[in-house]
Amino acid sequence: MSDGWLIKQYQENQIIEPFADKKISSKILPDGSSSGIVSYGVSSYGYDARVANEFKIFTNLNCGIVDPKNFDEKNYFDIVENVKDYVLIPPNGFALARTVERFKIPRNTIVICLGKSTYARCGIIINVTPLEPEWEGYITIEISNTTPLPAKIYVNEGICQCIFISCSKDGECINSYADQTGKYMNQVGIVLPYVKP
Repeated sequence: MSDGWLIKQYQENQIIEPFADKKISSKILPDGSSSGIVSYGVSSYGYDARVANEFKIFTNLNCGIVDPKNFDEKNYFDIVENVKDYVLIPPNGFALARTVERFKIPRNTIVICLGKSTYARCGIIINVTPLEPEWEGYITIEISNTTPLPAKIYVNEGICQCIFISCSKDGECINSYADQTGKYMNQVGIVLPYVKP
């Protein structure tokens, strides 16, 4: 859907909070000068979301196993305080993060999220699973550093582009994420994987 559709959906339904109704590509510094940033906000056919200053960085210090059915919290360490400008992802490392923005997806819409080209060209892969109809919450973002070097991830700057695919009333889904009481509904922080019993 277009930038006009996104702006209208925000005005009527607050589908993204906070919302930047145009592309933001620089910030004003305390001395009045400006500095380039990884852009965020409305684009022609999508919305570029920002990464918050909350990260879970995976580690193999405990020689654990990554098991989506029985996830061990000893497999990562948290970085949530004193993150000012950026976080370093170790070489060949993996981290979870979350968006600054909270999303509220309409029933007749699905959202596909892709990594921004600025990071992709540095060997940093951003993965987000689709945001299903009527899902709400902060997006948990998967970040893979495929390089043999540490990689900077800039907080409060763009991390992924969300593309909204909407259908007519006739094509609306029978069962939305809310109808199915999805396990990741209304997530607030970084939500780890789990399987419902």
